[in-house]
Amino acid sequence: MEITAKMVKELRDRTGAGPLDCKKALVEFDGDMDKAAEYLREKGMARAAKKAGRATNEGVIEVYQHHNRRVGVMVEVNCETDFVANTEKFRELAHNLALHIANMAPQYVRREDVPAELVEKEQAVQRARALEEGKPEHIVDRIVEGRMAKFYEDLVLLEQEFIMDDDKTIAQLIQEAIADLGENIQVSRFARFALGEGAENGE
Repeated sequence: MEITAKMVKELRDRTGAGPLDCKKALVEFDGDMDKAAEYLREKGMARAAKKAGRATNEGVIEVYQHHNRRVGVMVEVNCETDFVANTEKFRELAHNLALHIANMAPQYVRREDVPAELVEKEQAVQRARALEEGKPEHIVDRIVEGRMAKFYEDLVLLEQEFIMDDDKTIAQLIQEAIADLGENIQVSRFARFALGEGAENGE
């Protein structure tokens, strides 16, 4: 099958991968756009995983305020170099993260940040609930595990579905940016302020 420039452009728009990688993927999968896109995403994620341990001492502090001025967010997003920090794509990521935090009100950046006592309390509540519902003892642990995933999704930024694309989590959004920009990227902390409420801080 002939691979056209239009096909390469469409795949680039979908994945953010380079033109040469897009063309190779289309050739490999005989022009199948979906298979080529999935292959490039997996390849990008693998590259991103290798960068995860690298130091992130640059970045931006993004400030976002709702149009009604009743909700505001500050979020620190870090990368490895000031070159990447000044790119439009990195700034757009920081803006989208602040917008998401304003709307979805997470309380923590990552699962490990949730206090152990809060996790234990929720596990006990969900275990008691499952037993009260008459669930067999041998499957209660699996039920609790499933409900705890929802608990984390409500509280933890990286585990929430991205408000602008619910096919991906915030963690996946950041992984895609790492693959695209070629540097490790981390959310260090955020603060969300809502009029009349205490500040919600993600450390």
